Amino acid sequence: MTISGRAVVLAAIGLVPVVLWPGWGSLLGWAALFVVVVLLDLLLAGSARALRVHREPIATIRMGTSTPGSFVLTNPGRRTVRGSLRDAWQPSAGATGERHRVNLPAGQSRRIVTTLTPTRRGDRQAGDVTVRSFGPLGIAARQYSLPAPGRLRVLPPFTSRKHLPSKLARLRELDGRTSLRIRGQGTEFDSLRDYVGGDDVRSIDWRATARRGGVVVRTWRPERDRRVLLVLDTSRTSAARVGDEPRLDAAMDAALLLAALASRAGDRVDLLAMDRRVRARVEGAGRSDLLPQLVSAMAPVEADLVEADWAAIVATVLGRMPQRALVVLLTPLEGAAIEEGLMPVIARLCSRHRVVVASVADPQVAAMADGRGDAYAVYGAAAAGRAVLDRAATTAELRRMGVDVIDASPEDLPPQLADRYLALKAAGLL
Repeated sequence: MTISGRAVVLAAIGLVPVVLWPGWGSLLGWAALFVVVVLLDLLLAGSARALRVHREPIATIRMGTSTPGSFVLTNPGRRTVRGSLRDAWQPSAGATGERHRVNLPAGQSRRIVTTLTPTRRGDRQAGDVTVRSFGPLGIAARQYSLPAPGRLRVLPPFTSRKHLPSKLARLRELDGRTSLRIRGQGTEFDSLRDYVGGDDVRSIDWRATARRGGVVVRTWRPERDRRVLLVLDTSRTSAARVGDEPRLDAAMDAALLLAALASRAGDRVDLLAMDRRVRARVEGAGRSDLLPQLVSAMAPVEADLVEADWAAIVATVLGRMPQRALVVLLTPLEGAAIEEGLMPVIARLCSRHRVVVASVADPQVAAMADGRGDAYAVYGAAAAGRAVLDRAATTAELRRMGVDVIDASPEDLPPQLADRYLALKAAGLL
């Protein structure tokens, strides 16, 4: 039960006769009349408990976009339900207009719509629908929460999609759809042409040269149908926030851009999200289905507050990828986690695959390293400088072991990772 502002006004009006005719009799008489009016209004209110809620399925959307979340409210009772309701969602679902006025006659149904603009990816859950049904006087109401489970799946926003056209233009250049031809070990033969100054002598085709009587060289194009495995580290280090989002979200954005580019290049792209156990996996997806499967698999993945088991991750990769592939490890370059977990096993991975480590850097650390305003800023600069040095040492050690390392801000990591992929493809190193 709940009361409205009208009940307060009614109680205030009752003070007038109490003041004019003071005494216990007038006070108790007015109190009894007030209680009777409230109870009568409550009894005449439609039953909120009898209402039925059917929540309609909600389409999957990308984070930052809006969608209607609707349900059908049915009144099977004998009285009209007048009042209000609240459609409860998680705060990160971004519900607006979740409070609605209700005037539902007996035996009828209404469709109620709440606009959702989620601010986090993953599965956003709906709570109960709470209904307040007032009586004819609008003084007292019956209140009841109706169970109305619902789910909205929010996909990663893929903000790095804006870089895709420029990367595809470079890919077409490498792929021979423009005049450029390259040579690299392990690339596919394309055609023969006359030798020009500066050509690598190793590309000379001596048989064709003997037949033509002039020096002829082979031209090559980047190999297709290579394997690319994206490994998302979902351990505690990926839960740290850089700006307004976790590192894991920025790593997902970089992975999506690389997957879109590699699939257009004709390469086969797989995904493994893992810490101590596999959180998500995408294997064998076709070019048209790759991105939908990736974003759907990534959407519910959250970083767990555990250490990554790199021995298990490497064993899983080697078991799934018997042939040579490009393995991209999207993991933060945290010194202790890398030195104790990844470095002891990275050599096994490098012996069979081409390995790239892509890490999300925090621009605020570099800004802190320049701080000199006061003693607090100086101590912060010292700590930030030490973190930068440790990160540089970890990067140098990984590169010494044959690993390509990319350490960039959330905005710069996707295009830099795509550029590294194109450079490896151009050099025939995949």
